[in-house]
Amino acid sequence: MLLRLRVALPDRPGSLGQVARTLGVVGADIVSVVVLERVGGRAVDDFTVVWPASGPVDRVLTGLAAIPGVRVDGVWRGTELSEPSSGREVALIGQVAANPDHGLATVVDAAPALFGADWAVAIQIGSDWAGGGARAQAWTESSVVSASWRAPVVPPQVDIAPLRPRALSAADGVHLAVAPFQRGGLVLVVGRGGADGDAGAPPFHGSEVERLAQLVGATASVLGERLAGPGLAEPGKAGSSVAGTPAPAGTSPSTWTA
Repeated sequence: MLLRLRVALPDRPGSLGQVARTLGVVGADIVSVVVLERVGGRAVDDFTVVWPASGPVDRVLTGLAAIPGVRVDGVWRGTELSEPSSGREVALIGQVAANPDHGLATVVDAAPALFGADWAVAIQIGSDWAGGGARAQAWTESSVVSASWRAPVVPPQVDIAPLRPRALSAADGVHLAVAPFQRGGLVLVVGRGGADGDAGAPPFHGSEVERLAQLVGATASVLGERLAGPGLAEPGKAGSSVAGTPAPAGTSPSTWTA
């Protein structure tokens, strides 16, 4: 299986090699390393490794904890490699442009794998969504218009106004990253962790939020007014979804609304 590790380590020669050697010794095969930040003599890296499904993850954590100055900030299962420089976001925007009628659903379906998340939803919130005055109503008066596999019927409710790209954490431990499309009150929300996800998953890093915002901005540029078209739900109304995108099997219109 793929295992993801968020590791904070000293930003000095040899530190990364020491972490890599330790992962090899405990039996983890490194397939990807993404540098999230390098600040104040410290670095934060995301490692994706192949790990035996039957192997105890504690063995990895114990090995890394023995390295001076190294701290594991998160460990969670992965489904695909997350490589910001791989061009996958560019390829995704190409798919959106090739089939714009299903563009929003395409982005929502792809987002969890791109950002190491458990699920993603596009929600449409009230008409006063852009202002700070929407703080109390923005989330509760929203409708889910597209959802990925494993998305909760009712997404965690947190304060997302005033809207801007950022990371949040809900009371139940679910970590969220949100980015508004700046059209039609639409917001892309990706989530990981919590009771129904991987409990060891870390909050979204600022670099991940920046990537999410770039993806949302590119999607909005390609789809334009389609994001505010008649195929989207009216805020607060149940039973609507993106044109051509059915609600998940087993759900009814009355349950597919926040």
